[in-house]
Amino acid sequence: MTALLRYQAALLLRSQRALPPVILYAAVLAIGVQSGQPVLDSLGWTAAALLPVAAWLVRICATNEPSAARSCVGAAAGPERAHLACVTVALAAAGALGVVATVFVTFISDATSADHQIRLSAVQAGAAGLLATLACALLGTAVGALTTRPLLRSPGRAVPALLLGALLALVVTGSPARAAVSALVTGSQEGTVPVPVLPLAGAALLTAAAIAVACALTIRRSS
Repeated sequence: MTALLRYQAALLLRSQRALPPVILYAAVLAIGVQSGQPVLDSLGWTAAALLPVAAWLVRICATNEPSAARSCVGAAAGPERAHLACVTVALAAAGALGVVATVFVTFISDATSADHQIRLSAVQAGAAGLLATLACALLGTAVGALTTRPLLRSPGRAVPALLLGALLALVVTGSPARAAVSALVTGSQEGTVPVPVLPLAGAALLTAAAIAVACALTIRRSS
C-alpha cells in the first residue's frame, strides 16, 4: 500500500492539476479572511472553503491516470487498493492544506469574540478550527468519492454532482460540516471556544462509508 500511496502522491505533484484548487482556496481565503478579524469566524470560513477543494482533489487523483495505466495498476495491486490509494492521497493533501491554512489564519486573526469584547485562547481557538477543518476535509472527500470514478464517469454528470454535493454538505441540516462551522460561528458570538469532536466523528464515519462504497464498486466494475 505504501508504494501505491507514493505513486499516487507523485502523480498528483507532477501533474500540477492540484494547482487550480489550491489557488482557488487561497483566493477564497484572501476574500473572506482579513488580519484582525475574530478568530473563530475566520476559522469557520477557512473550514467551509476547504470542503469543495477536498472534493476536487479526489476527482483529480481519481482521474489522473490514463486508462491503460489505471488498468495496469489495478491488475497488479487490485482495483480496490488502487482506488483507496487515490482517495487517501487526496484526503491527505486536503488535510495538509487545511492545517497550513488554519495555523496561518489563527496567527493573523484577533483572538476575541465576534464583538471584540471577550478574549479567547488562540491555542484553543486554533485547535477548534483544526477539528472543523478536518471535518470539512473528510466530508469533502466523501463527496468527491461519490461523484467520480467508478460511480460517475462522465464529466458532464460528475462535475455538477460534485458541486451540488459540496453545496449540500455545507447547508443541509444534520451535515457534520455545517455543524462544525456553525459551532465556530456560534462560539464567536457567545465568546466561547467550541470543541467540534462530534461533527468530526460523524464526518469520519460518513467518509469511511463513502470510500467503502466507491472501492466496492471499483471491484465490481473492473471484474
